[in-house]
Amino acid sequence: MQPLYNLSGRFTSRLYFSYLMETPSSQKLHAVLLSSPGIGHVIPIVELGKRLVTHHGFSVTVYVAGAASQPTASENKIIEAAMNPNLFDIIQLPPADISGLVGPEAKVVTRLCVMMREARPAFRAALSALAVRPDVLIVDLFSAEHLIIGDELRIPKFVYVATNAWLLALTLFCQTLDKLVEGEYVDQPMPLEIPGCTAVRPEDVIDPMLDRSNQQYHEFLRIATKLPMGDGILLNIWEDLQPEMLAALRDEGLLGGIGRVPIYPIGPLIRPPEPVSPDTQLFNWLDRQPSESVIFVSFGSGGTLSADQLTEVAWGLELSRQRFIWVLRAPTIKSGDGSYFDSGNGSLDMLSFLPDGFFGRTQGIGLLIPNWAPQVNVLAHRAVGGFLSHCGWSSTLESILNGVPMIGWPLYAEQRMNATLLAEEIGVAIRPKVLPSKKIVGREEIRCLVRRVMVDEEGNAIRKKVKDLQEGAQEALCKDGSSYEWLCKLKEDCKVRLLEEPTGKKHGEIERPVH
Repeated sequence: MQPLYNLSGRFTSRLYFSYLMETPSSQKLHAVLLSSPGIGHVIPIVELGKRLVTHHGFSVTVYVAGAASQPTASENKIIEAAMNPNLFDIIQLPPADISGLVGPEAKVVTRLCVMMREARPAFRAALSALAVRPDVLIVDLFSAEHLIIGDELRIPKFVYVATNAWLLALTLFCQTLDKLVEGEYVDQPMPLEIPGCTAVRPEDVIDPMLDRSNQQYHEFLRIATKLPMGDGILLNIWEDLQPEMLAALRDEGLLGGIGRVPIYPIGPLIRPPEPVSPDTQLFNWLDRQPSESVIFVSFGSGGTLSADQLTEVAWGLELSRQRFIWVLRAPTIKSGDGSYFDSGNGSLDMLSFLPDGFFGRTQGIGLLIPNWAPQVNVLAHRAVGGFLSHCGWSSTLESILNGVPMIGWPLYAEQRMNATLLAEEIGVAIRPKVLPSKKIVGREEIRCLVRRVMVDEEGNAIRKKVKDLQEGAQEALCKDGSSYEWLCKLKEDCKVRLLEEPTGKKHGEIERPVH
């Protein structure tokens, strides 16, 4: 087993565990963090680790469960850009062989859950080899079955659900829904009620709930049973973003009676701006554009469009007559998550699947970027005034923290719920009339969406709202802000639990920090 990356972004071939920082003193808690495969899972864990080290005095070791496929070039760029020197190593666990456990057509959630279950022996072995005993275990959502290892080590253990409170509420309540609802969720005539929270429209349910006969649904239910077995759940939001849903998650008469653990809203934690060459074509082009005049189009590290939908997007952008940057990926005949395990692989001949003459007609107005772009830097640029996004939660937070309004274009996972939350609850996005996963969104509607967010008064109102949220989010992360205080509370709770004689009993509800 060997470290995959160190925090200078360099590959390393050392065959033993090595720390870039000195052995932690007795005053420091050693937190071990575990991520499931996929760049969208690794980055939130890495950013949490960095926050624990730089702001709260932890020492940290991060483990990433290996996947059968190697990291892609775009994933390597993102991970390297997220690194900081002299903090901690990211160590890759050997890939688990799941070929005899799942078929080639298994859904992403099924593959992730089986991978993580099979990774437990390697993770146990890695922890036993550590020179410094872990004091705290933090795992991501798909690694929840590893909480048992925290019990074995008699240390505090937490799940980091790197998304929002609504998704957590649905996850916790799905065991009850499984008993109450007959038939498929997507066929229900009414929204799915969740105590204390906004109801979920049947068409917005997350991917594992689309087919109750599929293995990924049962894997999702299994995750839900594991979440209350930790000592708390961390969320990548801040107190003021979803106060009513947080209240429901904490109320024992509502969802708190199901979760039975403290909720720590510690976000928004996002990757920082990435080091880029100042003379790149992308930023030279952006520097020449007026403020807030460019719409950025990207469907995330794993999202893809069909050939027909890609053609309509191209025409919609051209007809809008707005400046744009489009991170372009080859079309797929699979589902919207078709690039989850192989994003960014292969060459891209953009002209082969764009409308005839598109490149020439939009030259000077738009910029096409194959496969990957430094998204945080683009969203932070003064010229960017809108984001056509798949509504992955990390991308959503990056947009909010840079004050950029969104067009929601959900593709898979929980993105439909995210898009509804952003458009109808928080008010920082607009979206197509019909889900892109249900039908092709036509060029005229795309033209209108772009102009609504970039030019119309509606877009100005959304832009003001998102800038207000930006300010609140930044304040939450500052010293004495709500998210900073919740991580302070997490540290103190860990110290208390480490001093307690383990009894196997659940810890009671902790008091909330005073802001």
